[in-house]
Amino acid sequence: MQETSTKPYLLRALYEWCTDNGYTPHIAVRVDNHTRVPRQFVRDNEIVLNISFQATSQLQMGNELIEFNARFSGKSHKIEVPVANVLAIYARENGQGMAFPVDAPAGGAGDAVLSSEEEDVLDELPASEDAQGAGATARDAGVAEAREEPGPHNGDDGAKGGRGHLKVVK
Repeated sequence: MQETSTKPYLLRALYEWCTDNGYTPHIAVRVDNHTRVPRQFVRDNEIVLNISFQATSQLQMGNELIEFNARFSGKSHKIEVPVANVLAIYARENGQGMAFPVDAPAGGAGDAVLSSEEEDVLDELPASEDAQGAGATARDAGVAEAREEPGPHNGDDGAKGGRGHLKVVK
């Protein structure tokens, strides 16, 4: 019998730790064709999602899939994230959390297939709207793209502002 991965258990434990301490749990996710998220908030085939109780409804953190409903720019979306695609979970307020290794997608970055409509939406974004601008819009909707906040993929080494470190678990 194949042993169950520890990853979904660690995700649930860190989610509970965040909520027990009044922090806002976020997950960084690699987006591919198995991930169901609004593509206009995806940057570099990644998205950071606020999974707090206030930002989600019907959150289910299973062993294979994380599912919930969330509002993006006022519109409700069903979100489905394979646990295998979670890059990290961390507290927005202090960056403490855990990063996980994620295998590269089989087809490379091209696996995150965008429809022509989604590509048009991305093309229409103003050039000055970087991830911080998109994050502000998404944050208002209960989902954050946190490039400028503490997190696993913004190059923050934890040396400034007392931010925590993420530990890669194999």
